[in-house]
Amino acid sequence: MAVEERQGTPITFVKRDIRGFTGRDIPDSDIIQQCVRCGMCLPHCPTYLETLRETSSPRGRIHLIEAVSEGKLSLTDPGFVGQMYQCLDCRACEAVCPSGVEYGKLVEAARTQIERAQSGSPAKRGLRWLVFRQLFGNMRLFRLFTSLMYLYQHSGLQWLARNLGILRLLRLEDTERLLPELPVSFLVPTNQRYEPPVSESTSRPVPTRVALFAGCIMSTAFAETDRATIRLLLATGCSVIVPEFQGCCGALTVHAGDMDEARIMAKRNIEAFERSEAEYIIINAAGCGAALKEYAHLLADEPDYAERAARFSAQVRDITEFLATRKFLRQPRPLNLRVTYQE
Repeated sequence: MAVEERQGTPITFVKRDIRGFTGRDIPDSDIIQQCVRCGMCLPHCPTYLETLRETSSPRGRIHLIEAVSEGKLSLTDPGFVGQMYQCLDCRACEAVCPSGVEYGKLVEAARTQIERAQSGSPAKRGLRWLVFRQLFGNMRLFRLFTSLMYLYQHSGLQWLARNLGILRLLRLEDTERLLPELPVSFLVPTNQRYEPPVSESTSRPVPTRVALFAGCIMSTAFAETDRATIRLLLATGCSVIVPEFQGCCGALTVHAGDMDEARIMAKRNIEAFERSEAEYIIINAAGCGAALKEYAHLLADEPDYAERAARFSAQVRDITEFLATRKFLRQPRPLNLRVTYQE
């Protein structure tokens, strides 16, 4: 898009070719031009607040993407690559943008273009293949890996690694601390079906049929959260199914610039949930929910999946979003607990 402005003449937008990007998954020029550079995003961007550099802000990065699209900046320029990956893709800017700029779609498309343009070292390629295409692409392998992490935590190996300085030597000390306490058992989707409690004294309507998106990390590291989600849904009179053959949502794969693999994951999930014939698809992880709601965008150019993806995305509800529309079968009891809610 090109902008022309003269005194007394309204600003007009004219379509132009995108020169710096090629092939599929090009940052949308219409989204780029939605940004009016107002700066409302700046106080909400964690990387800008940390660096106070304009290029580390959403509008700064949009300007860089525009420069690449105009051929003024190389796609593989270290400054451009660095800024595209410095962004956390948290989308806090989208929530406050008065123009409704879908910033996340720009950054994710730019990362995909970068990954296609530069192959990287063999070690980097191998690590990306192992993590995104094997580990997150295969839930059996993911559960096996998580089981090994459980053994690491409970067999004494963690104590040895921490106290003998092995983690410090490998520079994994800070990363290892982020590993949550893993549960004994995972929630493995096998088409489990759960029905709400039936009361003989009261009549109730046919239960709403919902399907739980178990997730990869949620169904393993946070399996109890998945089970609590099922209990909540049952308490509102829902019939719950956990469809088999579902897998990772693909959010991390998209963030890493591998949209082709993310499309494979999306198609697998769409097929799995279509078989459930559920009215709603319930998710309890915000990042996964954002990814699932964008399957329609991710598969918009896939003739066999575009409509199916749009139907799928329209069914996705965050658990808090869904519960706000429901009533509990019985009055909930107050709990004397202090909780933290991350909005």
